[in-house]
Amino acid sequence: MSIVDTRTPDPKRFISGATGDWEVVIGMEVHAQITSNSKLFSGASTEFGAAPNNNVSLVDAAMPGMLPVINEECVRQAIRTGLGLRAQINLKSVFDRKNYFYPDLPQGYQISQFKQPIVGEGTVTVSVGPDSKGNFEDIEVGVERLHLEQDAGKSMHDQHPTMSYVDLNRSGVALMEIVSKPDMRSSDEAKAYLTKLRTIVRYLGTCDGNMDEGSMRADVNVSVRKPGGAFGTRCEIKNVNSIRFVGQAIEYEARRQIGILEDGGSIDQETRLFDPNKGETRSMRSKEEAHDYRYFPDPDLLPLEFDQAYVDALGKDLPELPDDKKSRLVSDLGLSAYDASVLVSEKAIADYFEKVAVSRDGKLAANWVINDLMGGLNKAGKPIEESPISPDQLGAIVDLIKEGTISGKIAKDLFEIVWNEGGDPKELVESRGMKQVTDTGAIEKAVDEVIAANPDKVEQARAKPTLAGWFVGQVMKATGGKANPQAVNDLVKARLGLE
Repeated sequence: MSIVDTRTPDPKRFISGATGDWEVVIGMEVHAQITSNSKLFSGASTEFGAAPNNNVSLVDAAMPGMLPVINEECVRQAIRTGLGLRAQINLKSVFDRKNYFYPDLPQGYQISQFKQPIVGEGTVTVSVGPDSKGNFEDIEVGVERLHLEQDAGKSMHDQHPTMSYVDLNRSGVALMEIVSKPDMRSSDEAKAYLTKLRTIVRYLGTCDGNMDEGSMRADVNVSVRKPGGAFGTRCEIKNVNSIRFVGQAIEYEARRQIGILEDGGSIDQETRLFDPNKGETRSMRSKEEAHDYRYFPDPDLLPLEFDQAYVDALGKDLPELPDDKKSRLVSDLGLSAYDASVLVSEKAIADYFEKVAVSRDGKLAANWVINDLMGGLNKAGKPIEESPISPDQLGAIVDLIKEGTISGKIAKDLFEIVWNEGGDPKELVESRGMKQVTDTGAIEKAVDEVIAANPDKVEQARAKPTLAGWFVGQVMKATGGKANPQAVNDLVKARLGLE
């Protein structure tokens, strides 16, 4: 199969070398464990964290005479993911045997799909940035295919000084292998693509995306070339389990290959591993080709067939996906593309925001969710699911600001109280006397007192009107932050004759 280069060389993506500029070319094979209670071809549990070899059926252990039976839920999840990737759904697909030996692969082969996968070509839109001017760039990353296959077990080499142990709990768990086209040209693009893919499957509920648990892993193909030249020889970096590590592995591998080529050497096609402690890749084995795996249709499984009505029914139940949600937040609520992108980055964040924003000022709600809530959660190391402030409580704070009952400064104090102590924000404002002062007479009195006490500053402010802000600050301080800031600002300007 010939590979078509769809990208125009972009100088801002080039890597400088001793002999000039180079371009990195990246493709990715992402293995996503399907969200399902049982495995792809057996009824064994897929629960994470079970005791070793506790979730193993006779099929998973490849006992003689055991035959695989397809799990329809896994098929449904693969189709739903394909629809989420705007990809072609193939109504007929075939399972193949991919032959290779690993101690944690009891059958001696993996049931996968080769020439006829369940999902064909699709597209993922990825936002890269921001650049130095705060702008984002959208790029299209093509998806070559998505196919179903079994996961292997896990070999553990650190449990005994002279022996390796094998845990087959993961053996037979359903995987979606999502294969991209070589459309990425920087580590930032690759990280953004993997982040977007993870977001999509989480929205769909087809994979939990927990890379730290191994339920989503990336094999990263990296090659380098002179800008616009023919594709170079690629190396595959196997089983990278974090988005940050993907970026580090690409940066190191691109530099390694450039160094070899500039010294007159050539790149060997091979499989490599990334060592996050050293920040470098190392050789694992020479890269196999498809013919090395001796693919052939699995004789124990019939071709997988369904009709378009089955696909259409699954499509009707898809949730609103990140790109559509982002467009709606921008068009309906007037949010910036950046704010909308932050809010849709995780389904839980988007759901929280929409509860706060319902029938309220969307921009104000977005500011409080992004800056105050998420800032506090990041500092506390908590996910939004563990937020000490509920959407109803934050919505009440937004209401109090919008009504003019409290100022922005008082709102910050109120937020801290609710975060640490809980309670109804409206009741707290009443019981603790936190309402902002809107009585013009009281504000005038405070303004007059500050002006009278600082005659030298008055003359300076009249010569340099921006110094009026100093008076506003002093009045706010004198009123304990409870005065209406706009009213104070207007009165100060009036008293100083700056209007």
